[in-house]
Order: sequence, then structure tokens, then C-alpha cells
Amino acid sequence: MSGVTDPETAPAHVHGYIHRKDDHLKRLRRIEGQVRGLQRMVEDEKYCIDILTQVSAVNSALQSVALGLLEEHLSHCVAEAVATGGPEADAKVREASAAIARLVRS
Repeated sequence: MSGVTDPETAPAHVHGYIHRKDDHLKRLRRIEGQVRGLQRMVEDEKYCIDILTQVSAVNSALQSVALGLLEEHLSHCVAEAVATGGPEADAKVREASAAIARLVRS
């Protein structure tokens, strides 16, 4: 069957962030540790402003991860779809716009 790709041997779609997957996981694990630290602060009844300062740090760290993922999505997935054209390109641009709107609102 010429021109037919075997789904078993076809390469899977590669996400834009995959080349930095380990970096993202390391950052997310660090953020997870920060959140556990916040839980301990509340359990230990630490000063409100100190807890809020740490919440702000966690929010900033999560936003940094989100912006990195967004940049990689735009430069890989969206750029690839736009280069190909068609309805998938429009869908990817709408999807990215919605993701940006969610980030801006958060």
C-alpha cells in the first residue's frame, strides 16, 4: 500500500515543549515543593504577609512556566499549522488566543 502510513510505526506528534520537558518538570517539581512549604506555613500559623509573599512567588513561578509553554506552542505548533494553512491553522490561532486570554485573566 504505497502512500499509506502504518499507525504502529508512524512517528507520534511532537509537542513544542518536548525538547525542554526535563526543564519544565524540574521547575514544576520546585513549585510543588513551594506549595508544600505554603501548607506548612499555614499549619505552623506563620505571619500572613510571609505566606502571601510565598503565594506571590508561586504565582510568578507558574506564570513563568506558562509563558515558556506558550512561547513554545506558538513557535512550534501554531507556526507549523499556519505554514500548512487551512482550517487547522485558524483553529490553532483561535486556541492560542484563548490560552493567552486565560493567562491574562489569571
